[in-house]
Amino acid sequence: MRPSGRNNDQMRSIEIETNITMHARGSCIIRCGNTHVLCTASVEERVPPFLRNSGLGWVTGEYGMLPGSTSTRNRREAASGKQSGRTQEIQRLIGRSLRACIDRSALGERQITIDCDVIQADGGTRCASITGGWVALKLATDSLLNAGVLNSDPIIEKMAAVSCGVYGNQAVLDLDYAEDSEAETDANFVLTGSNKMIEIQGSAEGSPFLRSELNVMTDLAEKGVKELLLIQEKAINQSNA
Repeated sequence: MRPSGRNNDQMRSIEIETNITMHARGSCIIRCGNTHVLCTASVEERVPPFLRNSGLGWVTGEYGMLPGSTSTRNRREAASGKQSGRTQEIQRLIGRSLRACIDRSALGERQITIDCDVIQADGGTRCASITGGWVALKLATDSLLNAGVLNSDPIIEKMAAVSCGVYGNQAVLDLDYAEDSEAETDANFVLTGSNKMIEIQGSAEGSPFLRSELNVMTDLAEKGVKELLLIQEKAINQSNA
C-alpha cells in the first residue's frame, strides 16, 4: 500500500495554471499534489558568445527552492555565494530537456531562459519543473509568433517528465516525498509526445534493480506522460482562448 493510498499506476492530482506573472513572455504554476513550482520564460535578443553569428537560438533553465518550500528553511544559495551540485545538475537537466524539443534555427539568435522556482516541495520537483517549463516555453514562443517576431513555430515536440520508482517491492508512478525518501529505486523519465526518450535517470537506493523492473517503470512513465501532455494541452488552450 502506498502512503497516499494511490494505485501503483496513479498520478497525484495535477494542475497547471497559466499567465501567473505579467512581465514574463510565458508563465505557469504547476501543482503536482503538494509539489508546486512557478515556471517563467524570459526572452532576450542575444545568445551566449559561443553561438554568436550561428543563426541558432538557445534555451536554458534555472532552478531554485525557495526558503520556505520544505519543512526546514532552505538557505538561499545566493547567500552562500554558490549553487549546490544538486541545483546545477537539475538546471542542466531542464535545459537539455527543453532544447531537445525545439528547432533552434527557427528560434533565431535569441535566448529563452526558463526559471523554475519551487514554492512547495513534496517530491518530484525536477519533473514538475520540466513539465511546467515546457508550458512556459510554449507560451513564450506562441507570444513571439503572434507578435511577428518568429516566422515559424520552433516547438517540434511535446514533452513532459515524471518520476517512477520501486517502493515496497513494487514499481510505482509519480513518487511523493514519503515514497521517494524510502524507495528502493528512484528514476526520472523525460519523454516526448511521440514516445521518444529524452533522458532517463535511475539509481538503486538499496539493492540493484532488475531489467524487468525498469521495463515496468518505463511503461508507467509512458502512461504518466500521456496524462501530463493532455493537462499541458488543456492549460495552453485555456491560455490562448
